[in-house]
Amino acid sequence: MRIHPRFAPLLFGALLSVIMVSIVSAFVLAISQGLKPGFTAQWLRSCATTWPVAFAAVTLVAPWVRRVVARATAAG
Repeated sequence: MRIHPRFAPLLFGALLSVIMVSIVSAFVLAISQGLKPGFTAQWLRSCATTWPVAFAAVTLVAPWVRRVVARATAAG
């Protein structure tokens, strides 16, 4: 199954945000509450509630970041 290239920015935002939310929420949860029974369920709840915010942020901010990086790394 292929996704049309026009949806690449949305796919990028979805994948990046789900990876980042998963890593960061696991880290923060482990640091703040420790690895205790129920950790996985709490982690999944945390991911589910924070992912929409991260997805929106990545999708809206990524074009601006790309422009800033392009200007900062342009030769000349």
